[in-house]
Amino acid sequence: MNENKKGKIRQIVKSLAAPVIICILILAAVLFIINHKNVNDTDEAVVPYSYEGGEDTVVIENDKLKLEMDPLTTQFTVTVKETGKVWRSNPENAANDAIALPEEKANLQSPLIMSYSVVTGLETTYNTHTYSTANQIYNITKDGDSVRVDYSLGDVIKEYVIPPVITKESLDEWLSKMDKDDVNFIQQYYKKYDINKLGKKDNKDELLASYPALEDHVIYVLRDKTKENVRKKIEKSFEEAGYTYDDFQADKELDLSVKSSDKPVFNVSVVYKLDGDDLVVEVPMKDLKYKKDSPIYTITPLPYFGAGDSEQDGYMFVPEGGGATINFNNGKVSQSSYYTNVYGWDMCLSRDAVVHNTRAYYGVFGVSEGNDSFLCILEDGSPYASIQADISGKNNSYNYVNAVYSICQREQYDVGDIANSDVYEYVPSLPDETLTRRYTFINSGSYVDMAKEYGSYLQDKYGDSLSMNQDSSAPVAVEMIGAIDKVKQILGVPVKRPLKLTTYKEASNIVKDLNDNGIDNMSVKLTGWCNGGVDQRLLKSAKTIGALGSKNDLKNLVKTGDETGSKVYLDGITQYANDSNLLDGFFSYRDAAKLISKEQAKLYDYSHITYAQRENSDHLYYLLHTDLAMNIADKFADTAASYGAGVSFQDIGKDLSSDFYRKNMHSRQSVKSLQEEELKKIQSEGTPIMINMGNDYAVPYASMVTGMDLRGSEYTILDQCIPFYQIAVHGRVNYTGEPVNIGGNQENEVLYSAEYGAGLYFAFMNETSFATQKTLYTDYYGATYSAWKDKMLDICTRYNEELGHIFNQEMVDHENISEDLSRTQYADGTNVYVNYGYSDAQTPDGKTVPARDYLVVR
Repeated sequence: MNENKKGKIRQIVKSLAAPVIICILILAAVLFIINHKNVNDTDEAVVPYSYEGGEDTVVIENDKLKLEMDPLTTQFTVTVKETGKVWRSNPENAANDAIALPEEKANLQSPLIMSYSVVTGLETTYNTHTYSTANQIYNITKDGDSVRVDYSLGDVIKEYVIPPVITKESLDEWLSKMDKDDVNFIQQYYKKYDINKLGKKDNKDELLASYPALEDHVIYVLRDKTKENVRKKIEKSFEEAGYTYDDFQADKELDLSVKSSDKPVFNVSVVYKLDGDDLVVEVPMKDLKYKKDSPIYTITPLPYFGAGDSEQDGYMFVPEGGGATINFNNGKVSQSSYYTNVYGWDMCLSRDAVVHNTRAYYGVFGVSEGNDSFLCILEDGSPYASIQADISGKNNSYNYVNAVYSICQREQYDVGDIANSDVYEYVPSLPDETLTRRYTFINSGSYVDMAKEYGSYLQDKYGDSLSMNQDSSAPVAVEMIGAIDKVKQILGVPVKRPLKLTTYKEASNIVKDLNDNGIDNMSVKLTGWCNGGVDQRLLKSAKTIGALGSKNDLKNLVKTGDETGSKVYLDGITQYANDSNLLDGFFSYRDAAKLISKEQAKLYDYSHITYAQRENSDHLYYLLHTDLAMNIADKFADTAASYGAGVSFQDIGKDLSSDFYRKNMHSRQSVKSLQEEELKKIQSEGTPIMINMGNDYAVPYASMVTGMDLRGSEYTILDQCIPFYQIAVHGRVNYTGEPVNIGGNQENEVLYSAEYGAGLYFAFMNETSFATQKTLYTDYYGATYSAWKDKMLDICTRYNEELGHIFNQEMVDHENISEDLSRTQYADGTNVYVNYGYSDAQTPDGKTVPARDYLVVR
């Protein structure tokens, strides 16, 4: 009987063993997660800096430049020794600006402005004048030819030289040296503590922990809520009595209490270096300190460097399109200020609506004053930057241009059902990177000389990758559209199928025909040739489209290009997955990039009417994990090379996006570096590269850049458009504007190309425009080769006869003679006049430029 009971007990114990063990493991895991989370979420206090230096000017200099900094404000001047020109970090009379409100005056006097945000998305701006130097919570360190300023920014009570804690004996001694009124005043703001006579609310242990001297002395403690004006008056009384900073330090040691504040404090460091002719400014991201519930959102170093006042003549240069200028005091105070994102939008950051996409494909801005100017070239950290500019007469009396960096990116959560306010999550950590910019000073006020200086910078940086080319005729880019997709009914089910527009053989025939008609120096881009067509599916492997022909037909197209002196480029999308599924090797959970919110990076088109996402649209696509995208790009380049073709990237060199996948996060700066490394590798292997738009870091490795934004968005605040970037790279890289035959204004595209020294770009298909009906590709309506052939030949023949000789030369001068007439000059003296007006125009030397036409004078 006993044995039976024992057996039953053993069975019960065995049956419970597994659940108990599982429960123990779950409990252990929960405890580990809780403890691990607690450790990681511990928010260390941001310790403010403290200025203990003197009032002597801080000076660094070399043979070219001299920087002099006021240690009490950290404002500085840079003197160019060759000319004596002085550039100021901040306007000289900012404190007396008649237009600016007090907060704006403080901004004008600040060498750095930052903003922070909170979980609801509310932003607060701090400037160094009010929130750092005025309270002396900063530090200056000079080291050789560099000076470092460590700022703490916060609403921190200034430290006054008065005893925070003092023994009765010491206080009586100091009070004996003051008059009766001062004594009575001071005694109101100190609380007396006697260990033998503590009040009912006094906690003896806490008091002894905070003030150990209380055990042996009667002490007086300054009341926490003593206002600044009172502290200042008390400081004056103690100073007159002989109280020194050493006395203050001794009394501070009596105070071990920890006084915390709910107000956030931030640490930001700025390093200024002299590098030959240049001033280099660095903001190390590893030294940015903030609490997790109030992350730094933006930083603007030197927001008013070189700002011109309302009496000065000059202009600001901004990177809109090829370039644009904004004249000082142009009176356009009712117009919006200028703003653009360097390299466009980061596609790994969600947005609810898009009214207008701003983008600069190079990170440069500048200021010209009289016979002097400077360029600010954004180096490391440029992908986080946006460039902004404004004129006097709005918020202040100054004309300024600057770059603001987005630091802690954020993602908005949709919590409309449970909360009335927005809720944001911020990027959990910052990369160990440095925001670097270079100020180059130029002994000329001409934007042409500024552009040449930028060209010299690029040539020094990229060397042989930007050597002069040997072209003796005008470059022509021809895009051949292979297949698009069209919905067909199969057994009553709508299914997408490739629709042939141009077979490989037809494309080969077009190339031959163009060459036979005198078009050489062609770069042929084959779009929609694989993986479903123009709306290309995931490019893990490139699969030709049966309706377009065989692989041999494709190889013959490449061979035709070689035989005609042209180069064929196979076009592909490497950073996105369009209309892809498991059959294409795409698993969104594994392959899609992650947003800050940990959601997959799903992307949608935006409505041109409501500007909102078209979430019900069939065109849903994904941004790929960075590592996968780079792997695809590498394999795709190998595929193109295997056909003997060049590789054309639709997205690399144009789109630049982060990846917030927690296990393998990639910052936008790191993706920029990866793209550049991949392009450099492909170039070194001998495969020609074609890119779109032409971000500055990609252009040196490209044989052809299509779709370069020549004019940009001609915002009203701008005063003139200029070929700044084109002056810097012309003759070293071939580039085009938008396709002439399917753009918004065909005539303008040719005129833009003539002024900006661009090649010509056309998009063709063999089918008639009827084939694109009832598809999403009506943009190709005017792309039928047979319909456009004669007009294209006329445009290209004349363009090449008159301008073919300038593509191996530097662009040396440019001017806007009038609102409609411009002149571009090349190294051999060739002048190209372009008349955008609707009536004939006269050049300064009396030549006539026909309306809506160009004139080449050699």
